[in-house]
Amino acid sequence: MHADLLFTGGPVLTPEGRTATAVAVTGGRITAVGREEVRELAGPRTEVVDLAGRLLLPGFQDAHVHPVPAGLELTQCDLTGAKTAAESVAAVRVYAEAHPEREWITGGGWSMEAFEGGTPTKELLDAVVPDRPVYLPNRDHHGAWVNSRALELAGVTRDTPDPADGRIERDAAGEPSGTLQEGAMRLVGRLTPPATPEDRLAALLHAQRHLHSLGITAWQDALVGDFLGMDDPAEAYLAAARDGSLTARVVGALWWDRGRGAEQIPELVERREALRYGRFRAGTVKLMLDGVAENGTAALLDPYLDKCGCATANRGTSFVDPSQLPKYVTELDALGFQCHFHALGDRAVRDALDAIEAARAANGPSDTRPHLAHLQIVHPDDVPRFAALGATANIQPLWAAHEPQMDELTIPFLGAERAGWQYPFGALLRSGARLAAGSDWPVSSPDPLEGVHVAVNRVAPGSAGPVFLPGERIGLAEALTAYTAGSAYVNHLDDTGVVRPGALADLVVLDRDPFAVPPEELSATRVALTYAGGERVYAAQVA
Repeated sequence: MHADLLFTGGPVLTPEGRTATAVAVTGGRITAVGREEVRELAGPRTEVVDLAGRLLLPGFQDAHVHPVPAGLELTQCDLTGAKTAAESVAAVRVYAEAHPEREWITGGGWSMEAFEGGTPTKELLDAVVPDRPVYLPNRDHHGAWVNSRALELAGVTRDTPDPADGRIERDAAGEPSGTLQEGAMRLVGRLTPPATPEDRLAALLHAQRHLHSLGITAWQDALVGDFLGMDDPAEAYLAAARDGSLTARVVGALWWDRGRGAEQIPELVERREALRYGRFRAGTVKLMLDGVAENGTAALLDPYLDKCGCATANRGTSFVDPSQLPKYVTELDALGFQCHFHALGDRAVRDALDAIEAARAANGPSDTRPHLAHLQIVHPDDVPRFAALGATANIQPLWAAHEPQMDELTIPFLGAERAGWQYPFGALLRSGARLAAGSDWPVSSPDPLEGVHVAVNRVAPGSAGPVFLPGERIGLAEALTAYTAGSAYVNHLDDTGVVRPGALADLVVLDRDPFAVPPEELSATRVALTYAGGERVYAAQVA
């Protein structure tokens, strides 16, 4: 039988290395991997792609991403390009003037390092938008910048108490200053106009086009549900799956309502059954255990330091009761749910591993494939537990580099020893742990090749250094495996993530062979072609 699609003339990344130079695809699956002999499968109707020395590899998979909010933000007040406070305010002014019809100014993506202490004030927004409410989450979506009108509509005053899972930043007089952290975002976020179903579907498809252009053929949406005013993407996925416009393979992580307990589990079972169609299924539960280090809400075993280097009383926030977490995870695991943990601080990481250990002890071995995302600070004692428990380390490599948010808002408040425990990719690999990789977009760029660059170099793309914890660098093959086979594993997409006969033809052609370029040039690599099930879903424009 002749192949539908034939790749030839370049290196192919397989589990055995890069010795193959040709791949044949028939009926959406890989039917042959080899060298010159594969060319014999070419027929009169075979599409032949000349790799011309470029690398062919499995499609990338993002193990932790939020495409629908990202797509929506791109069409709203997008602050991701602003580097300073002045640029951020100017971007808000331009957007507000261009959209006088908008009842609310929404969007987001501002950087904490652009503002003193990472907390912008309401007065900055009042100066450019005095008459309409403004609600703008920052790039990590753990804080929001609001103006006086938004606070007024929400009834937030100096007398409003902080919610149990958040904090209202206040000025010296005790008045709300304009930044809402974590659960306090809900005070204003609940009032913002929801996107329409049409808006959400359009955002999904816009995001999918962008992700395909980066070689991403599958992902795990890390928040399927309602949270802090963010729109539930579930119906958009179902609509796209039903009409065939969902060309990616998507696993949805159902949101665990951190204000409730085990009584929500039957509802999650019902949602799992309802949210399954075509290339979309929701068999995972997302448990957000803590916040982020930059605002002091990542859960730590020992207290944060203050600006003078002295211990404070703050050990961060546990959003899910650690004493109840093992029970929840054990029940979810028994029901066949995968648990996807948000765990940044070393205490949150330990709590997650303890819960997985309890589930293993109660239920025995299972194929639920739990994974811990972010892993900013991991106590050395917990590194070997990942392999021992079969817990996958879900890394976001772009964060493992020196940048202002790291150097100014994180390291000084952790201290030298804990700062050295950050993003231990190398240590995890050496301990036998499995790595998956993702971006957390729109928190950071979804480009896997930029993430690979940082994982290999521990330096941000375009930066000359210094290297961030050089002992935690990993090799190029290991980084690419995390973005392919590693993420395919946590997504239970076992017939993807690898180039071998029988696997689905989710494939990517790069514009070069990254193994043939210096490591410091990896981020210059681009995607030339992306295929999902043997169908081309992206082709770079040729200049």
